Amino acid sequence: MNIRPATVADAGLILRFIRELAIYEKAESSVQTDEAGIAASLFGPDASAQALVCEADGEAIGYAVYFHNYSTWLGRKGIYLEDLYISPDKRGSGAGKAMLRHIARQAVAEGCGRFEWSVLDWNQPAIDFYVAAGARPQDEWTVYRLEGDALRAFAAA
Repeated sequence: MNIRPATVADAGLILRFIRELAIYEKAESSVQTDEAGIAASLFGPDASAQALVCEADGEAIGYAVYFHNYSTWLGRKGIYLEDLYISPDKRGSGAGKAMLRHIARQAVAEGCGRFEWSVLDWNQPAIDFYVAAGARPQDEWTVYRLEGDALRAFAAA
């Protein structure tokens, strides 16, 4: 198994994985980007996120996208995992755990205070996977989001 930083040449592959993840999460119509959007947002001069590709026997089997956030309480940066996806036929191979550990090691090496992510409340296999890794849910927090028309309307008011 090989985990490597993604490159702009992986933009199409990452988009394919994003679409597969969206289908799994029952949100296929929510994917609004294209290969050029992935290339620009992950590899352009203003990119603030990083991506990894996981390969097994020379075949890409998954990806992760993450970025730095900040904790005012800790006074330190952290890492937020936006996506972790392994192809369904490769799950159980240790690839997801290896990718999670790879990012955790980066967080420790950079002196990050936290490594966190969100998981859909119905995705029990993912919840079980994360709990087995030692992660704990933050049940007291609820995510709020402004996007699309609501974001534009609020900003314009």
